[in-house]
Amino acid sequence: MSSVGIFRPNEQPPKEPVAVQSNRLELLAPAKNADYGIEAIKHGADAVYIGGPAFGARATAGNSVEDIARLCEFAHRYHAQVFVAINTILMDDELPQAQQLIWDVYNAGADALIVQDMGILQLDIPPIALHASTQMDNRSPEKVAFLEQVGFSQVVLARELGLTQIREVAKNTNMQIEFFIHGALCVAYSGLCNLSHAFSNRSANRGECSQMCRLPGELKTRQGEVLAENEHLLSLKDNNQTDNLEALIDAGVRSFKIEGRLKDLSYVKNVTAHYRQALDKIIAKRPELSASSHGRCEHTFTPDPEKTFNRGRTDYFVNERSQGVSDFRSPKYIGEEVGKVIQLGKDFIEVSSTEVFNNGDGLAYFPPNYTQAKQSDDKLQGLRVNRADGLKLYVTTMPKDLKVGATLYRNHNQAFEMVLAKESSKRIIQADLCLTDSEDGVSLTITDQYGHQGTAAIVVEKQLASDIEKTTKNIRKQLSKLGSTDFSAREVQINTEQMWFMPASLLNGLRREAVSALEAARVNDYQRPTAWKHNQDAVYPVKHLSFMGNVANEQAKAFYTQHGVIEIEDTYEKNGITEDAPLMVTKHCLRFNFNLCPKEVPGIKADPMVLEIGKDVLKLVFDCPKCEMMVVGANRQV
Repeated sequence: MSSVGIFRPNEQPPKEPVAVQSNRLELLAPAKNADYGIEAIKHGADAVYIGGPAFGARATAGNSVEDIARLCEFAHRYHAQVFVAINTILMDDELPQAQQLIWDVYNAGADALIVQDMGILQLDIPPIALHASTQMDNRSPEKVAFLEQVGFSQVVLARELGLTQIREVAKNTNMQIEFFIHGALCVAYSGLCNLSHAFSNRSANRGECSQMCRLPGELKTRQGEVLAENEHLLSLKDNNQTDNLEALIDAGVRSFKIEGRLKDLSYVKNVTAHYRQALDKIIAKRPELSASSHGRCEHTFTPDPEKTFNRGRTDYFVNERSQGVSDFRSPKYIGEEVGKVIQLGKDFIEVSSTEVFNNGDGLAYFPPNYTQAKQSDDKLQGLRVNRADGLKLYVTTMPKDLKVGATLYRNHNQAFEMVLAKESSKRIIQADLCLTDSEDGVSLTITDQYGHQGTAAIVVEKQLASDIEKTTKNIRKQLSKLGSTDFSAREVQINTEQMWFMPASLLNGLRREAVSALEAARVNDYQRPTAWKHNQDAVYPVKHLSFMGNVANEQAKAFYTQHGVIEIEDTYEKNGITEDAPLMVTKHCLRFNFNLCPKEVPGIKADPMVLEIGKDVLKLVFDCPKCEMMVVGANRQV
């Protein structure tokens, strides 16, 4: 493993933080594992985030320290960064393990930690940059300003914020603003949901969310009037901010985060490439902006986020509240609408469509009267195309509930997936080459577009070329052969005193040595971001922390007490609440969805509501001044 970025005992980290370069844009992609992270970087990510062996908010997406080191080594070749998520709440007996893990990932080359638990700031940790997880519920300028004071250099804002709120936060901090631009949306404010723990003993704050919110249910008034039946009422569409990227930049966002540490590799490749191309278009027309890592990407496919997993698209609250943030029909990937059934045969379906179908395509449909299906049934049905003959699609088994007139959706595009299964992107850094004389031979210097240089020399008997034009052409051709490297020849200069004859084998060896020297120079020049100072006198914006503050250990309590909090409740996972309590706080409002909002419909009677999921009854409490909804219930696990 390369030594770049590895902490050495005698290393003296800079005392002052490096200033945020506000016009550098960071595309931040998910890494389920090191191989996914490497592909994300190849496809255009400026940074990736990955879980370590423990304490990540995706408990099933953990990775060894060795794999994190491998990912860091690859990322730093392009001056891309690796963030390690240690973003669950921690119990007291876990703090020593967490401290050791932080040292391990730092020594492996990690660039930053994504943190939820403030107890970490009380530990003996290395000088690693800290990012405030969205699990901290980062919504207000005051909260964000405090996080900067205690040493965070980057903050992940709540997904629910609009452009005006983001702009206000950005005006009040020097931290880099990070915002989710794509992927699954948690219906609750991140960090403010105990629904999973209350009903399944699986804590979202501990990386084990059961996604109870994706289940179907019934919405009723307290008097028993049924407003919706067997609908996925808390299941949101997926985030897609493609159309808002420039507005988000202007509001102050500099890190653009893609959700998906549990998604498959084709999703990571496709979505990362999509946003890389979108950001590059903005950068091309706005010269004050630049990408925060090195190189340009050459993709072998046309990215299209509609062709990989999504639940439909919404820009959520970025442009304020609107209808259409949810699709109550299904929490699954329905797919792109591709046509309608016009004929059914014994083993085929004929479709009215303008699409091209492929053997192996996956199709989905909703059967007639699907809303009346039992809660235990899957309303969305699927089938696989065995053979496509134009618009006649042959299937192995004909579904009984598929009818003429049914709308078909494609949720697996076989041709697209086959392209993504292969090498589908390469990252290229432009470089200039210059051949000059040395005392006993020739020297080649390669300078990349960022100013890094690598030089190599060989001893060679200088013989005048008999055919200067042909020799010049051959030398340029041999020196330009950079296809198997990260570099592309932009300009080749031959500045020798005379045009010397040199065998191709010597030139190839000289080029390879110069490339190796340039790669080493680039690695040696890479610098990790430094930790920001912790102001011990900073004052937390509030004096009381309820169980929603997610304080789970004595070190976290000591941190908040030191910073002015006078009353601290134990987190929900520890405090043994038995009575009804807020299990979720969300900006998603079912009154609004059903046109029953008193702010929108003057004179409407604002009746209380309940949500029934299976045998569980949850009360819905509406805080209209804040435009928030609370889901209230008792803890089944007590």
